Amino acid sequence: MNMASLPTLETKRLRVRPYSEADIPELLPLIGTWEVAATTLRIAHPYTEQDARAFLELAKEAGKMWLAITLLSDGRQIGGIGMRIEEQHRHAELGYWLGVDYWGQGYATEAGREMIRYGFEQLDLHRIFATHFAHNPASGNILRKLGMRHEGCQREHLLKWGQFVDSEIYGLLRHEWEARE
Repeated sequence: MNMASLPTLETKRLRVRPYSEADIPELLPLIGTWEVAATTLRIAHPYTEQDARAFLELAKEAGKMWLAITLLSDGRQIGGIGMRIEEQHRHAELGYWLGVDYWGQGYATEAGREMIRYGFEQLDLHRIFATHFAHNPASGNILRKLGMRHEGCQREHLLKWGQFVDSEIYGLLRHEWEARE
């Protein structure tokens, strides 16, 4: 999947669309906060323009689908969501982040539902999974709202800022999603 084939998806309140270089000025203050970086594995802190440009290049790689979450009402960027797709296994890892001002308003759940729908309906995935740091239970709440099952804890699995942290893993199978729809 390349940038030209990335979808634009819409929900009741959101437009989820491909990133462009024009997004960088709006992206930096959103993604660059300590609170966002502390809850994610791959977001640096401080987050620089160079990091953003490297991310846009990375997003062009096969098997990656990273999209900006924007408000449908005014186009303002509020976060990002994506999947790392392994076509051979017909599964994908879902990941997301929101700017701190947008936490707790249901945006991650809304964007996540649409990404899961797209993954199962358009990409013909069999399984979608996600992980979160154990010290970020709010993300676990989102994953449960998306219908994912807690599958376990990978103890001290990841190294974040010099500390080993537990990683909670959740998954959703296509037939489980279809039964909910």
